[in-house]
Amino acid sequence: MIDLHTFAEQFANLVWGTPLVTLLLGGGLFFLVVSKAAPYRYMGHAFAVLLGRYDTPDAAGEISHRQALAAALSNTMGLGNIAGVALAIVAGGPGAVFWMWVSALVGIATKFFTCSLGVMYRGRDSLGALQGGPMYVIREALPRPFYSLAVLFSLAGLIGTLPIFQANQLTALIQGAAFGGTAPGGAPLVIGTCLASVVGVVIFGGLPRVANVAVALLPTMVGVYLLMTLWVVANNLSAVPGILLTIIREALSPSAVGGGFLGVMLIGISRGAFSNEAGVGTEVMAHGAARTNEPIREGILATLGPVFDTLIVCTCTAIVILLAGNWQEPGGLSGINLTASAFQSEMGPVGLVLLGFVALILSMTTMFAGWYFGAKCFGFLIGARWQPLFRWFFVLAVIFGATVSIDVVFNLISASYGLMAIPTMVSSILLAPKVLAASRDYFAALSTNDREADC
Repeated sequence: MIDLHTFAEQFANLVWGTPLVTLLLGGGLFFLVVSKAAPYRYMGHAFAVLLGRYDTPDAAGEISHRQALAAALSNTMGLGNIAGVALAIVAGGPGAVFWMWVSALVGIATKFFTCSLGVMYRGRDSLGALQGGPMYVIREALPRPFYSLAVLFSLAGLIGTLPIFQANQLTALIQGAAFGGTAPGGAPLVIGTCLASVVGVVIFGGLPRVANVAVALLPTMVGVYLLMTLWVVANNLSAVPGILLTIIREALSPSAVGGGFLGVMLIGISRGAFSNEAGVGTEVMAHGAARTNEPIREGILATLGPVFDTLIVCTCTAIVILLAGNWQEPGGLSGINLTASAFQSEMGPVGLVLLGFVALILSMTTMFAGWYFGAKCFGFLIGARWQPLFRWFFVLAVIFGATVSIDVVFNLISASYGLMAIPTMVSSILLAPKVLAASRDYFAALSTNDREADC
């Protein structure tokens, strides 16, 4: 009889096959071409929106532009950037990092389209509240036969947004720091229960509290993490060009560690999607809650996500791991513990302490955001009035994640993300002409009002 570990691995491999990778890469390239690289050309405008120059407090929505980006980044800029990169390198070698970069560059265009649609086609839940997300885009904009895609997204989202990966890796880090290799048998359950209590306090306060926590904590923690990686890079500056060349060389002619060119590409793209979530759909739910009447404005802001998340933070993590060299013979280390070992070897005990603190905060903000996204999926499927029940389910999932195998957890979440991407990408490709028409009007008005400097 097949065990849970084998099932999760085979299911994830099935979902993240060539068809899905083709959909994500091909779809992103399609968005890039038909938009004439607008997401890149107007990147400056995205920063102007981020700084609050275009906030409209009286517009429909729950949170500001900056809070929406913070909520989206809270779900992406977490342990996927620290532990997920380590898993990608062990599975696919340095070349996997190159394909994570590719997924981010293509993902910039994807996020522009998906998040513009998230505001353009917001819908009402069963209680009449305004909601955003791929399931509402599909319901509001596509014919009835496509409704099954909305259901698929919501079902996969219930699993994909659960905090089991964050709880698992955070528990492993705490356990390693507190007990080393001799942790008592009940330690994961105790740690998971404590984490669940903290998560419960925040998520019972609703989205505004989640967004406020993210805005307050995320920039500081990311700043600390980047300073750590820059310190490591500065002390190994002469080795960095060789590391970057190795990443490119291994991607184009990978060694046997990744199972060949296609294997490395599949690993890199899937881990990239896990990291920046471009095309997955969670980002659409975050930006769909923004207070704005301009879908294109929110779509442009969303393009900053893959830049911060994958091109900057994931790259820094990869360089530290590759500099340390322990990825080649990880032994019993996996995920967050491999990254922690790399920082410890480069910075000593202080690196381990700082990483533990950063990982604690980032994983908690990721769990807070995950609750919001999962609750939206839950409410769409069974009715918004039952949505508060999901909070209890979510809190219990923290305990579950703390006590199960990392391989099972990662494969289940990865497969769910893949299933979420199918409805998101299909609907966005079908509705791309709507975004193109709206973007022409928006950017023309931007130019007419002498705001080229923001672009």
